[in-house]
Amino acid sequence: MRKSSMMKTAAVMMAAMMALTACQGSAKTEEPASKAETTAESKAETEKTTEAKTTKEEIKAETPEDTKAAGEEEKILVAAAASLKYSYDDELIPMFEAKYPGIKVEATYDSSGKLQTQIEEGLEADIFMSAAMKQMNALKDESMIDGDSIVELLENKIVLIVPEGTDSKVSSFEDITNADSIAVGDPDSVPAGQYAKEALTSLGLWDEVVKKASLGTNVTEVLNWVAEGSADAGIVYATDAATTEHVKIIAEAPEGSLAKKVIYPVGVVSASMHKDAAQKFVEFLQTDEAAAVFEKYGFTKN
Repeated sequence: MRKSSMMKTAAVMMAAMMALTACQGSAKTEEPASKAETTAESKAETEKTTEAKTTKEEIKAETPEDTKAAGEEEKILVAAAASLKYSYDDELIPMFEAKYPGIKVEATYDSSGKLQTQIEEGLEADIFMSAAMKQMNALKDESMIDGDSIVELLENKIVLIVPEGTDSKVSSFEDITNADSIAVGDPDSVPAGQYAKEALTSLGLWDEVVKKASLGTNVTEVLNWVAEGSADAGIVYATDAATTEHVKIIAEAPEGSLAKKVIYPVGVVSASMHKDAAQKFVEFLQTDEAAAVFEKYGFTKN
């Protein structure tokens, strides 16, 4: 009886050991499958990340072209002498924008000297058109204007004006001192004032004129003073005098009183972020259609 019981116990223990061994074997068999599954999942994640990165880079690379294709407007700023305002605003800028619908032109006007200073101080202009070579050359020498882009585009005339409808005592540059009050541009910053001073100095009259002179910050201000009758006489560009019926031209600056012609140059600002568009505008100003507009406003092609 005892022997039979012991044999049963031994059999149970043997069965338990065999079951434990089987479980361990099963665990060892499943482990390699688990590793393979992990490796496959990792590879899939890597491929997914790479695919996402590639797609992102492709989108980024295509963005500029897509934007261009969508017709996003490019803006350029022209810094121009005050005497160009009417021809630019009324005709030339609209004509250019019609020809190049993807480019929007904005303009700021003042004396060439002030615009020069503004560009030197960081004005984000793309194009500069001055009323004299002095300001253009100064910026070129400072590497702020692309020298190869400069075009000596137009010629203007310096004229003596008086208010329309008044009995003026002034009939020529030589007797300008007969006026009680005289308006000229400030020679320190206004090209028209520099030309006026040069002409009057050559005639031996500047020292006397300056005692009676009101110095304008730009040529448009000088024109307005004479047109309103605030000044008995003034010296402006022929193109400015042609814009109003409230002044009368008495005479052009005498032959030989100016050393050089009154030239209007135009050029591309070196710091421009839109040089292709800026160059298109400069090239447009040299076309026959632009020349016809300039002539309409009193300029002549140089």
